[in-house]
Amino acid sequence: MLLLYVKAFHVIAIIAWMAGLLYLPRLFVYHAMSKQGSEQSETFKIMEKRLLRYIVTPAMLAAWVLGLILAFSGRIDWRHDGWFHGKLLLVILLSAFSGVLAKWTKDFAADRNTRAPRFYRIANEMPTVLMVLIVILAVVRPF
Repeated sequence: MLLLYVKAFHVIAIIAWMAGLLYLPRLFVYHAMSKQGSEQSETFKIMEKRLLRYIVTPAMLAAWVLGLILAFSGRIDWRHDGWFHGKLLLVILLSAFSGVLAKWTKDFAADRNTRAPRFYRIANEMPTVLMVLIVILAVVRPF
């Protein structure tokens, strides 16, 4: 029964993490269109920092901790469950993307952004692609 609660909170953490990963690059799109030093730009800085600090990072950490508990619960055959290795690799990439978002947040905070809004629109697709692949691996378990 306890493992079901761990799984439920793992899914909740993933949903919160994904919400932040999808919203933060969208904020970057609008921030990149605003004039540096403007009131609008300063508001985006606050929103980005809070989103990263209070939602993205804690949700990512919770997803990892709870996911590792599930992974070591004895329900995965580490030698034969290839789907899990693929999923783990994609989750590592998603975590790296979170790190990149943290760097971009710091760049915007220091008025060092040099990228166009289009760049962030394209970057906004990355977590969606990774999420789709992760869910397929976790649910379908193709190999």
